[in-house]
Amino acid sequence: MIEEQTSGAGENPESADIREWVVDPVHAKERIDKYITESWEEDISRSQVQLWISAGHVLVNGQPVKANYKLAAGDHLEVTVPEPAAVEIVPEDIPLNVAFEDKDVIVVNKPRGMVVHPAPGHASGTLVNALMYHCKDLSGINGELRPGIVHRIDKDTSGLIMAAKNDMAHASLAAQLKDHSVTRRYYALVHGNVSHDQGTIDAPIGRDPIDRKMYTVTEKNSKHAVTHFTVKERFGDYTLLELQLETGRTHQIRVHMKFIGHPLVGDPVYGRSKGIKMNGQALHAGVLGFIHPASGEYMEFSAPIPGDMEDLLTSLRSR
Repeated sequence: MIEEQTSGAGENPESADIREWVVDPVHAKERIDKYITESWEEDISRSQVQLWISAGHVLVNGQPVKANYKLAAGDHLEVTVPEPAAVEIVPEDIPLNVAFEDKDVIVVNKPRGMVVHPAPGHASGTLVNALMYHCKDLSGINGELRPGIVHRIDKDTSGLIMAAKNDMAHASLAAQLKDHSVTRRYYALVHGNVSHDQGTIDAPIGRDPIDRKMYTVTEKNSKHAVTHFTVKERFGDYTLLELQLETGRTHQIRVHMKFIGHPLVGDPVYGRSKGIKMNGQALHAGVLGFIHPASGEYMEFSAPIPGDMEDLLTSLRSR
């Protein structure tokens, strides 16, 4: 396994963004550029990593190396991320399905297929591009590429997401997410007949040691993850679940469903190749609740299951 440590500018404005790893024997003899690309938390290209290596931003045991360097067990890697060039996010007139909005917070029902914030390969057409046009002012805590963004849902997951319009609101919502007081309920169609009417999956999630772009249930270098589920309908080979997140790990529902043998329908990464198809996973963030940062009032919003997923459920009911 790999132990990753991050020192980000968000913790200390005077410090650089430094990422560190200690290489497990399973990755011995692997090229360093491939290893870093697959281990990086965010999306990043191999060519970008190679540029960092050439510029001397990557050290192995304190020494610069070449991009074709083969790792050894126990190697200590240190990547100092250079300051990014100024990036201008272009506001785009993209229609938004707004569930709530005031001077502090906006809640949007995101369609499946929309990326939340700009990233390599997705410089436009994101929720942030749309919010920049719609709101004009958003909090700056998460930097230029993620203004206002407090939490994320996957590109191929639909449903409710909140954004902050100022730093006060952002800090409040982020604190609520951290102490698990935000209500987040999802609806998912999964493979198989889930036999228990309700249950809790308490299983830690970390990077997959074989494929570093995936996540898996593991005891090593993982984070506590809890998902509660309730069966809403059964369709023989498929089950509709309502899921409530107690924690918010990357791909948590998708990984937990695969772990218990009931992967999401349409999930291109953790799902099954056989069975009914969907353009993206059948996962919808249907309920979102939080304490308003200014008023202190608890607010809860709901969004109906999107049309294509509802059509699929109707088809299953008619069988």
